[in-house]
Amino acid sequence: MTDQTYDVVVIGGGPGGYAAAIRAAQLKQSVMLIDDRKSADGKPAPGGTCLNVGCVPSKALLDSSKHFHHIQHDYATHGIKVKGVEMNVPTMIERKNGVVKQLNGGLLQLFKANKIEFVNGRGRLLANRVVEVTDDAGTRQVQGRHVILAAGSVPFTIPNVDIDNEHIVDNVGALSFDQVPKKLGVIGAGVIGLEMGSVWSRLGSEVVLFEAMDEFLSVVDTDLSRAAAREFKKQGLDIRLGTKVLGAKVSRNKVKVSYTEGGEEKEAAFDKLLVAVGRRAASESLLSDDSGVALNDRGQVDVNERCQTQADGVWAIGDLVRGPMLAHKASEEGIAVAETIAGHHGHFDLSNVPWVIYTDPEIAWVGKTEKELKAEGIDYRSGSFPFAATGRGLAMGGASGHVKLLADAETDRLLGAQIIGPHASELIAECVVTMEFAGSSEDLARIVHAHPTLSEAVHEAALAVDGRAIHKAN
Repeated sequence: MTDQTYDVVVIGGGPGGYAAAIRAAQLKQSVMLIDDRKSADGKPAPGGTCLNVGCVPSKALLDSSKHFHHIQHDYATHGIKVKGVEMNVPTMIERKNGVVKQLNGGLLQLFKANKIEFVNGRGRLLANRVVEVTDDAGTRQVQGRHVILAAGSVPFTIPNVDIDNEHIVDNVGALSFDQVPKKLGVIGAGVIGLEMGSVWSRLGSEVVLFEAMDEFLSVVDTDLSRAAAREFKKQGLDIRLGTKVLGAKVSRNKVKVSYTEGGEEKEAAFDKLLVAVGRRAASESLLSDDSGVALNDRGQVDVNERCQTQADGVWAIGDLVRGPMLAHKASEEGIAVAETIAGHHGHFDLSNVPWVIYTDPEIAWVGKTEKELKAEGIDYRSGSFPFAATGRGLAMGGASGHVKLLADAETDRLLGAQIIGPHASELIAECVVTMEFAGSSEDLARIVHAHPTLSEAVHEAALAVDGRAIHKAN
């Protein structure tokens, strides 16, 4: 017997789950949201990996470390002299924790305002949309007319490298060091590795990143990856491509890492080692054998283009399913599913999801890269423009990087955009809007952009597609 029936039961309170719950409640659905994350003091901590140990806290540390770095290296050129600057790491960590706690509380208030029944416990899907709920009060069952699975993801582990979150850490441990490690090793030169490596490098740590791939940031446009590699090298990040970590052991408060590079086995010692080799769907213990929901060979929940599973009335979103593991992708899927359940026309387009790496310079991209267009045999034109040629870029001292746009050679429809430079995470939005509405490079070129702004680089790149950039020799 089930205790109660809800229009929508959501399992998982991350960006996908809580967005789905709130939108469903706005559409007059009765909603239960189940999430088991607790803070260090035992209080409910909704928001998933992103809010608690991912996107948000890492950006707080990136911001703090960026201020420290600029004071040390950049302020003098502005006529600002600072003596005796030092970083209080515990204060920085406390600020980060405060940001997270404030957002946790904000979500709980939103649940209350939208009359969502929030349960700080575990949810497990049984047959016929019955959900087993386990919290401090015990275990009970509830019925959902619809169930949305939004359990998120967990970090991958690698053989012979045991995470203790003291010496060998995952992203959670790397967010809470009590002091700057003199030497930090990072396994994986992807988004997490680069962002966390940047944080501690700015604060004085010697950072070495081990990347198994022979190509740096292979998912981005080649021009961007080359520019990024040059910038990170200038900053002192030691990125070793084509290296395979064989194992790591802790001895006398040091982490000894064995790895192969160029066919030769080597060893290096670090004060801390961060394992950042990606994430996998958190589908374990989420489903009973008779739930009717199928998993693929990667442990992801099988869904169609509308996020429907094979079980009637059961949906899955975010990191649990195909597509990029990004918070904003999960949110939009959750909103679209909630709207579909309520009889509206939910919409999201996986091909127009922007990616961002919040290093300095920032890296952002959306759509196709040149490599992908060539592989697919699509004829295209490209245009690029450097931030160094914009008045705003020079005035603010962040003149490195560029904007690159790719458009269909025949129709001029914008197919891809790549940006490396200041505020790339914000500038990419204009390109996303253009692509979502099937716009062209000419559309971007004809829009008036304020002067002086960084957005002028997007404008000029669009003009450059047709060989008519104003502030660049074509």
